[in-house]
This record gives sequence, structure tokens and C-alpha cells, in this order.
Amino acid sequence: MTNRMKAKMARGEAALGCSLMFPSPQLVEMLGHAGFDWVLLDTEHGSLSPADVEVMAMAADAVGITAIARPRSNAAADIQAMMDRGVAGVQVPHVNTAEEARRAVSAVKFGPGAARGLAAGTRPDRWGLGARMADFAAQANAHSLVCVQIEHEEAVANIEEILAVEGVDVFFIGPSDLSQSMGFPGEPKAPPVAAAIAGTLARIRAAGRTPGMPATAENLPEVIASGCRYIYTHLPRLIGAGVRGFLSPAR
Repeated sequence: MTNRMKAKMARGEAALGCSLMFPSPQLVEMLGHAGFDWVLLDTEHGSLSPADVEVMAMAADAVGITAIARPRSNAAADIQAMMDRGVAGVQVPHVNTAEEARRAVSAVKFGPGAARGLAAGTRPDRWGLGARMADFAAQANAHSLVCVQIEHEEAVANIEEILAVEGVDVFFIGPSDLSQSMGFPGEPKAPPVAAAIAGTLARIRAAGRTPGMPATAENLPEVIASGCRYIYTHLPRLIGAGVRGFLSPAR
């Protein structure tokens, strides 16, 4: 049950992933063979159902990469639905307050007062055929990853309180929604947005916590240099870059 991606980040190394928004365990396999550390299974913006997530998580396990799911919302029920499919963690959208961050952690972890129900016979529990329930719960708590998305002005304003929440592994800055929240939709390089991103990254680093951001092939060195260790790109960007590289010599 070891979370290889989480262990890699704990060593100070960048874990590089790719997001998928539609069902394809075959693409998960390809990403693993291509050398990615992890895959983001996006149910917030994509067409993935819980059943799709489960099969794609199986493919990730088979090829040796880590499956992280982005739930439809930050609601505990949506988070638990992803964890019960057997992913290694969640990237929770729209976390604006410390209380919302605490609820996200509670929906991932087992224990007294937690929002996550402990059910026998689920895939993470090896369908009830694996370790004792108590051992499974302890192992799941140790290895599951919680990433919260900082993507609104309110979250930026509350970042110090959010950073103090125990159990959060990654604080992911979402440039697109943040730019929209600040009145510059789709323009993360607009000076006010860029300043907010840089300032938030600095505060995450100063707190000794792990920041995350998306990246492209062009800005990946810059994102790594900013201290981010949880990084992913989008499949359409990879396809677009490959298509341009293939077609450009003939045009």
C-alpha cells in the first residue's frame, strides 16, 4: 500500500503527473510506461464516473504509478466515493478556509469523528480479503495523500490558517480559477494574479509545506524552481506538443 509518489515528495523530489478527463485505463498504462510518477483522474471537469475511476486506478497499480482523483466537489461524500474506488489520494477543489481543509482531511482519513466511513469489502481493503480492518485503516491513513486546491482570493487571504491544518500533504495553486476569481479569467500572468501566486508559493515554502502547480513543457523548470513538488500537465497539451513536433517538418 506504499504511496510511491508521496514518498518521492518526502525526499524533496518532484513527482510528475498527467491529468485524464475521460475513461481510458489504456492511457493510464501508457502514462506509466512513458515514465510518469502519477496520474490525476479528474471527475470535477471530466466525464469519469466512480466505476471508471476504479478501473483506471487498477491500471495505475498494475503499471506502477500512483492514482490521485479530483472529486466533483469538496463535499465529504464526493471525496469518500473516490477513496473507496482505491485511489491513493485526492486533489480537493475549492478549499477556501481552514475548516474546509479539515473536512477534506477527515473525509480521507479513518478515525474517531472522521467523516470517512469504514466499510468492509471495498477495493482499498482488498475486498475484505486482506489485512485486519484495524491494520488496513492504519495503513490507509499513513499512505493516503490529501491535496487541497488554493484557487480563490478567499483561499489566498486565508492561506496561513489553511497551512496550519494537520494532515494536508500538498497545497495546490490553481492558476485558472484563481485568475477568474481575481477578475482576469484565463490570465494567470496578469500582474495581480502572478503576484498572488508568487506570494502564496512563498508562504507555503516558508511554512515548510509542499506546494503544487500545473506545468507545461515550457515552464516546467520554472515551476520546479518555485519549490513545487506536486506537478502535472494535461493530456491535450502532451498531444498538442507531439502533433506540432510531427507536423512541423512537413509544413
